[in-house]
Amino acid sequence: MFAGWGGELATCRKFAPTVRNYTASKLMSQVGLRVGEACKLDLADIKWDLGRFGKLHVRHGKGARGSGPRERMVPLINGADRTLRWFVEDVWGQFDDDHTRPGAPLFPSERRCADGSSGRVCDDALRGGLKVAAMAHLPEWGDKLTPHVLRHFCASELYLGGLELIAIQEVLGHSWIATTMRYVHVQRARVEDAWVAGQQRAAKRLEGLLR
Repeated sequence: MFAGWGGELATCRKFAPTVRNYTASKLMSQVGLRVGEACKLDLADIKWDLGRFGKLHVRHGKGARGSGPRERMVPLINGADRTLRWFVEDVWGQFDDDHTRPGAPLFPSERRCADGSSGRVCDDALRGGLKVAAMAHLPEWGDKLTPHVLRHFCASELYLGGLELIAIQEVLGHSWIATTMRYVHVQRARVEDAWVAGQQRAAKRLEGLLR
């Protein structure tokens, strides 16, 4: 879906809003942001100097059992650093001309505030943009592909890529590892593949002992 969506960006009628929706959805699939978290991010929440790839300071993460906002630092892994740099450097300026303005939203709205600056996008706009893209490029998922599904996709892809469950829990901002486990969906052959790989490793160790 993202390949098809990305391919039409250069010719779409509303370039900046479409790219904004694409970028936010891409981040949800890469680092598991919730749609509400994405809407509340500021430009200043991107910490390019932290870690190997930079990090996102999610200040309004969902707390467990109504405990209130729970902050976390999300590493810009899985290509999220490239996604954000492109959007901030090449597209964001079409919404606003002041990157240094305190409270400048990472994902602006087309609407203007009283002082002429861009407002903050609402989650309905991001949900709507994702639905339109899904209907166009993944029609069998058109009514089912939501931001929450992208979080599940992110968890599964990170796990299949070798990331440990504890690390995925940290990325997604879950309070309990059991919650993270429900987000990871693997192919039915995953268990068999892991067993075969384990047998191969054991055979190699045995070979070393017999030499």
